[in-house]
Amino acid sequence: MKKYIILILFLALGISCKNKVESNTAKSNAISITKVTNKVKLASEIEWEQLNPARGENSPKAGTIWGDRKANEATGFLAKFTKGFSSPPHIHNVSYHGIVISGSIHNDDPHAEKMWMPAGSYWTQPEGEAHITAANASENVAYIEIEKGPYLVHPTEAAFDNGERPINVDKSNLVWLDASDISWIENSENHKIKAAFLWGNKHNQELYGTFIKIAPGFKGKILSEGKIFRGIVIQGNINYQMPSNPKNYVLAPGSTFSATENSKHFISINEEVIIYLRTNGNFVVSSK
Repeated sequence: MKKYIILILFLALGISCKNKVESNTAKSNAISITKVTNKVKLASEIEWEQLNPARGENSPKAGTIWGDRKANEATGFLAKFTKGFSSPPHIHNVSYHGIVISGSIHNDDPHAEKMWMPAGSYWTQPEGEAHITAANASENVAYIEIEKGPYLVHPTEAAFDNGERPINVDKSNLVWLDASDISWIENSENHKIKAAFLWGNKHNQELYGTFIKIAPGFKGKILSEGKIFRGIVIQGNINYQMPSNPKNYVLAPGSTFSATENSKHFISINEEVIIYLRTNGNFVVSSK
């Protein structure tokens, strides 16, 4: 049975201390924009289909946000489960990261006691490991992210150990850091911006995943140097403005904004929001 853990506490603290003394080239307005590559996709634009067609009407629904889960590429998609859903024991051919956007979701060994993860929780599922997935609220939605497709379901007879270990992190066990801990959060007033490390390595242009939590009333920007940069709204609504377009987009949970070059993302919020950021470069969150 997986154990709930405090999210990579020592790793997070180690990274934060190191970042505090490092210069961040994405600081404030120092970033240079040569080409605007910003894109948005609204949750309302997502097209839904069966996640596992072999289960017919009993299959959860899947809605691709980016990539193609049926192809050999990294992908992020939403999975929607009805109340009372419980899968048979199974394995996947790929490892994935999961984030609960709404409802209560259980993902664990087939014989494990139910441990319902609320919205804002995070888990990982290694390829080849037998598990079940269940849902317990009227509406249950999770964001699923894979590094390589296609995303397939296989029977447990094909189970194997790939060396990875699963984790379940209840939202209450996340370790939130603010501007007093890390240099790439510039607005320390009232600690309006906080971050929680989820996975990966923030250095050497490697991919990593981070939660950003922003308090109500924030108006500012996220500056990124990542060739890969994508934000997924997990909680709350974001007012997003394109740098080259005065049009304002309202990004609800499940919506995304992204860029493939140095970029600025102008946002304002009226309620607490949590954004999941996937990137391979430095970024700064600033109200300046």
